[in-house]
Amino acid sequence: MSGTEDVLLFLGMVAFVSLSGVMAPGPMFATTIAKGYNDLRAGIKISFGHAVVEIPLMVAIFLGFDTVLKNDQVFIAIGIVGGVILLILGIDQIRTRNTKVIEKDNGRSSFISGIIMTAANPYFILWWATVGATLIAGAVQFGLIILPVFAAVHLSIDFAWNYLLSFSVYKSKAIWNERWHRYLFVASGGIMLFFGLYFLVSSVQSLLA
Repeated sequence: MSGTEDVLLFLGMVAFVSLSGVMAPGPMFATTIAKGYNDLRAGIKISFGHAVVEIPLMVAIFLGFDTVLKNDQVFIAIGIVGGVILLILGIDQIRTRNTKVIEKDNGRSSFISGIIMTAANPYFILWWATVGATLIAGAVQFGLIILPVFAAVHLSIDFAWNYLLSFSVYKSKAIWNERWHRYLFVASGGIMLFFGLYFLVSSVQSLLA
């Protein structure tokens, strides 16, 4: 293979790995669906918030910060804090489901949600400290110029998938009745509660082990 073909193959792998990660149900998935009910561009705004956390993290890992993120105590701390935050947000999502059905999203809410859902997810941090760090190391093998290209490919997958989610929810909401609207927000809050509890319990068990 030529050098160009090697780079294209690598970037294709980056796109595939990124897609498999972003499509997995989780707090970000749940938030994008909930926000998409009132704003078809919510996925874009959430992705911008996600990028605010992700881009500096990419840079930090490139500079060797992944060794800190792999530290058990650091991971446990992130898991406890993130778990508590997700529990609070999940409870709020369910408690205010009637209000959320009719409220309009102001854009800033989606952006901030993207930041919170990213920073509060310890497995997002772990993914970048392991899989992400491996991909960054692979990108550097082709020269530093490929690093921003790698970042652009990865981020474009996030933006495309989250936009597709919010767009689909927004465009299909007319066929749902009010009861199903509320089910949507309860399900979204339930996903946040599940992951919040999972992160919290797993982290406390690791702490006590």
